[in-house]
Amino acid sequence: METGLPPKQTNASAWYGPDWMARENEWLTYLSPDEIAELEAAAEGWMSGHKTDTLETPVVQDFPLPKLAPKLLELRQELIQGRGFALLRGLPVANYTEQESAIIFCGLGSHLGLARPQNARGDLLGHVRDMGMSSQDPNVRVYQTNERQTFHTDSSDVVGLLCLNTAKTGGLSLLVSSSTIFNEMRERRPDLLHLLLGAIATDRRGEIPSGMLPYYLIPVLNYFEGNLTTIYQRQYIDSAQRFPDAPRLTSEHIEALNLFDELANSPELHFSMKLEKGDMQFVYNHSLLHDRTHFEDWPDPKQKRHLLRLWLSIPGDRPLPEVFASKFGTVEIGNRGGIFVKQA
Repeated sequence: METGLPPKQTNASAWYGPDWMARENEWLTYLSPDEIAELEAAAEGWMSGHKTDTLETPVVQDFPLPKLAPKLLELRQELIQGRGFALLRGLPVANYTEQESAIIFCGLGSHLGLARPQNARGDLLGHVRDMGMSSQDPNVRVYQTNERQTFHTDSSDVVGLLCLNTAKTGGLSLLVSSSTIFNEMRERRPDLLHLLLGAIATDRRGEIPSGMLPYYLIPVLNYFEGNLTTIYQRQYIDSAQRFPDAPRLTSEHIEALNLFDELANSPELHFSMKLEKGDMQFVYNHSLLHDRTHFEDWPDPKQKRHLLRLWLSIPGDRPLPEVFASKFGTVEIGNRGGIFVKQA
């Protein structure tokens, strides 16, 4: 074993996917009728005080959940200190308008953390659906297509998804532990692992903060104050090579990235779940990577696959190294992440 590497990761998020397949009762929680009624009442109360056609994001003080809030605090701790993911099931979105669903989702999310902007427009609530685009366009993000996303992290502490409509076929959600990938690389190819602990260029895909380069430089794997934190999007690492001044990927870098992807895609490491209508999934970006399989959509626009997305900054979360400020804007706990681009 080479020296100078962080230690093997033994935290609760260093898991193997197949282990969770038979433990669904630990990560899947059904909302009770009382909890659903509480969410609906909070949404109705919020809407009565916010007469607007635009969807703002409710904050905790505006969205009281006396019964559900303690469970959400436990869920928050499970995300940042435990397995790193959770699924809430049973929200009857078929009974709501899209705005009502969005307000419930934002209100629930506000008990977990602070919503962060997801694009250059500053939208706090994202829409994940096929826009008929292709990821071959360097200014298109993969979630705007029906393509396989590949394993990646988002630009926030936690990403939350609410499923409004499912695809005709495909569109499965996949999760893998980045700590387990690290451990496997540490055992098999520590020489390649070293390369992922050094800065690599990642494309901003046209969403460039003022005064910043069109790419950011950050290691895939960051060991800081006892925590291993991952930030990764392979397509955007590859497309950053279009910039002449971006540091070049060597053949060894490519071999390291390929091994990282190979491990993430191994059925021995990851597992999949199918999000049903009304499911709310929350994933901790710093210790897990997530993916979505290719999907075929319905011809009827009203039936097309559609998820709402929140990026959340979490109070009480782990510290991040200063290099994350180039992507997260700041490393201030509870107030970091998102995309900040000044509009012309």
